[in-house]
Amino acid sequence: MRILLTGKNGQVGSALLASLPALGEVIALDRTQLDLESPDGIRAAVREARPQVIVNAAAYTAVDEAERREAFAFRVNCEAPGVLAEEAKRLGALLVHFSTDYVFDGEKPSPYVESDTPDPLNAYGRSKLAGEQAIQGSGCRHLIFRTSWVYAPSGNNFMLTMLRLAREGRPLRVVDDQYGAPTTSLMIADAVPDAIRSLLVDRSREGLYHITAGGRTTWHGFARDIFQAAGVKADLTAISSREYKALARRPRNSVLDNHKLGERLHIRMPTWQDGLREVFSVTAWN
Repeated sequence: MRILLTGKNGQVGSALLASLPALGEVIALDRTQLDLESPDGIRAAVREARPQVIVNAAAYTAVDEAERREAFAFRVNCEAPGVLAEEAKRLGALLVHFSTDYVFDGEKPSPYVESDTPDPLNAYGRSKLAGEQAIQGSGCRHLIFRTSWVYAPSGNNFMLTMLRLAREGRPLRVVDDQYGAPTTSLMIADAVPDAIRSLLVDRSREGLYHITAGGRTTWHGFARDIFQAAGVKADLTAISSREYKALARRPRNSVLDNHKLGERLHIRMPTWQDGLREVFSVTAWN
């Protein structure tokens, strides 16, 4: 099997670069090799690779900055996946794509299921929802995975930022009224090859799935457990979303239901606490 992976240097992409070779040959591209603002460049890269599977781990994820750069966010998060979908359909290839909990407004009191109506609060969420719709409307074979609060042992993410600021002795005021499931890139990368294998057995399993860690916490609760796991003392204070005053509005409830993932693809996701322990077990922090 030949697999084309985009965004190889990102949090999810770099983890997938380690797990996807179990399925076959991986052609991995980064942003210098694949310009997501160039439809012609995307088409040329896909046609040169001739993959059976395209895994699109590239995205524009700067949530607040997307409020200022919405057109750019749509080019990367909607138009580029749409082109990948067109090429996947032309080849008869499977397109694996990643979306976000931010397609929802967070007003539902219970975890969101795939059939819930999206209603994004911010430009980033709108661009990712439009990307989902472009793929679904293309008629290509696809797996769309909505995930949430992604972090990794490296890169730019909440966990690493919290650790850096705490070690600098900075006071930390962290939101305690937004709920979600922190999800590691490692657990996503572990699950994706199994999902692709499932589709080799039964193509009717294609479609939209939620893929997040089990359980839920707040950003403040997550930060508290990060510091406990790292053995780092921090000046940590819980605040409200209103006090945080971010440019982009965030959903108060970002918890996604993974039941369909387990029922149809037979994939069970670890809890977010297990994910945090795994990250610390594979990385030296001191």
